Amino acid sequence: MNDYNWPQDFRKIFDHAINLYREGKRDSSAFFDSEQLAFLSAMGCKAQELYDFAEDTVSYGEPPWETVLLIASVRREYFEHVQKGVPSGKTHSMSDFPGKTDAVDGIVWLPRIIMKARCKLRGELPHDMMYGCGGDRDFLSRHKIHPAHFLRLVWSAGDDDRKIIDWVKSRS
Repeated sequence: MNDYNWPQDFRKIFDHAINLYREGKRDSSAFFDSEQLAFLSAMGCKAQELYDFAEDTVSYGEPPWETVLLIASVRREYFEHVQKGVPSGKTHSMSDFPGKTDAVDGIVWLPRIIMKARCKLRGELPHDMMYGCGGDRDFLSRHKIHPAHFLRLVWSAGDDDRKIIDWVKSRS
């Protein structure tokens, strides 16, 4: 991967996914060729994640390209610097996650998005779950937090949920 040009190369793959989705293609396992898959893998991105972003962008008009790039950038940095380019090999199941109505300190969705962000950073989200889905976007928008900023907060907080909770409360 050309480190200098990776955003442009990533954009080409994202645009490819957008075009396929607009053409009515829905089999995410057939969206990307081996070269594209190798590129995504080298940055810690799963094909399903990029498919999900393309699907939501076409279907709902969001997230915009810039948000996709910023989220991918945080994941890429975590993958390179923390995981040393080696996937964890773990995938959580949907039942591992707090429910959509679970709350902490009266903030609904926060327990769920904290776990989703940690799993996104480590590349451990289940196939059927997306960081930055409509529910996440609604939560983050209400609290005036960019999805990539929240990922960085979760990264910097480590296992300290209270640091994340207090920061979100200070924004609300």
